Amino acid sequence: MKPEAVERAARIIADNRRGRIRLQHLPERSRPQTIDDAYTVQARMNARLTASGLGETVGWKIGCTTPVMQEYMNIHECAYGAVFQPTVYRNHVKLRHADYVEPGVEAEIAVELCADLPADGRPWTRDSVADAVGAAMASIELVDARYADFRSFDTPTLVTDNFFNAALVLGDPVTDWRSLDLGAVTGRMRINGAVVGEGPGSLIMGHPFEALAWLANRVADFGHHLRAGEYVTLGSVVATHWIQRCDLVEVDVDGLGKASIQFD
Repeated sequence: MKPEAVERAARIIADNRRGRIRLQHLPERSRPQTIDDAYTVQARMNARLTASGLGETVGWKIGCTTPVMQEYMNIHECAYGAVFQPTVYRNHVKLRHADYVEPGVEAEIAVELCADLPADGRPWTRDSVADAVGAAMASIELVDARYADFRSFDTPTLVTDNFFNAALVLGDPVTDWRSLDLGAVTGRMRINGAVVGEGPGSLIMGHPFEALAWLANRVADFGHHLRAGEYVTLGSVVATHWIQRCDLVEVDVDGLGKASIQFD
């Protein structure tokens, strides 16, 4: 993409996000045609959001790492997005439904890094990223469909907007995660007390750390690397559930605690 097209797309998406306006479609001349173009726009969009007061990025989300989400989205490749510091919460949070365009929730395993995963360490693997994981935890990713109809959007456009990310709620960090088989743990989601879905960690590319390795390798393609202290959500074991006012959302993962959101 030409630099002016990147800037135009980044401005449109950032303005829509700040204004909670449903994006119709990007103008053809500003629409990324490839995933690589999309990540270029995403980086510029995030810089705009930081400059406008949203804060610094402190982590990453990975989408479509599980068959259930790939089928739900009809997108059969992983995608990443950045997470902003003011949108990260701990354990339980009360949020205003009206602060989002079309909020949804996903049940995830997250990690907190205790060491960098630099580009020169590539290719990162499931085994080699493990030493950089300081803690694992249950998490809820709050997504927001800030679009007229997200199913009519091409994947690159969705990627430019951090692939739906709006917030994270992280459970208490579990530092002795090595005592668990993260591929065998089950995550489940309840809405207003009723179980709406569950699945094992192995849904995430066979093992959650496969997703972490994928991210470490992929961001290096764009001059980034994963840093100590950052959070990474590794993908939802439950299909997205769209939320109504007054809903209570609870996610728990065997051995990794729980997280919850109460919407008003």
